Amino acid sequence: MTMLEVVIVLFLVALCSVMAIPRYAAFHDRLAARGAASLLTRALLDARHLAWRLGTRTAVRVDTAAASVTVQDAGGPIARHDLQSLFGVSVGATRDSVAYLPDGLGFGASNARFIVARGAAAETVTVSRIGRVRR
Repeated sequence: MTMLEVVIVLFLVALCSVMAIPRYAAFHDRLAARGAASLLTRALLDARHLAWRLGTRTAVRVDTAAASVTVQDAGGPIARHDLQSLFGVSVGATRDSVAYLPDGLGFGASNARFIVARGAAAETVTVSRIGRVRR
């Protein structure tokens, strides 16, 4: 290979990298937001199931400043998930907690909406008044 051929190959590799890196970053952001929303959904569903199974009131507390989720009952915290350190996301919420009664129904007067975001990617988790979780 001559020096000109090496320069051309390096230029083509650099050009491909410049085009691929932004797409990879956006893809990575979507995966992180989706993973964090799945973990938040799982925590809400687990809290509802525990309330029904144990016959006790459970709650899911969302700390938007720390981007963490805590499942707890009267005895204290059961599980804690730090979404910021796991996925690098931020969390926005219309309410800071969702509670479930021993029959598995939601306790509270209004819907709750949680938005998990990273970069331009965002996922929304909604909890209805009766405790139903949707993504």
